[in-house]
Amino acid sequence: MISFEQFKEIELRVGEVIVAEPIEGSEKLLRLTVSLGVDPVTALRLERKILAGIARQYKPEELIGRQIVIVANLEPKQMAGEESRGMLLAADIPEGPVFLTPERSVPLGASIR
Repeated sequence: MISFEQFKEIELRVGEVIVAEPIEGSEKLLRLTVSLGVDPVTALRLERKILAGIARQYKPEELIGRQIVIVANLEPKQMAGEESRGMLLAADIPEGPVFLTPERSVPLGASIR
């Protein structure tokens, strides 16, 4: 169990998949580029590269434009020789992962609480 204070440290954000592509040499990993909107201070686009083991359940082209929920403050992790800078949230069922998504379209980067 974690405390409520520990849970509050997890930064959950809504992002949109803008690029999805297979990773050479991996049957299960996809490389997703996820937009988190625009930084209000710098006006730069905020994007993350996230590697996800979803290639057996999802084709890259069906992911483009989908809003997903990610853990935005997870420390980077090396996978298949590449760096993943976040984690998408998905329900884990026997048929494979199912993305957690907002009920309706929300602004990119919106905080989940």
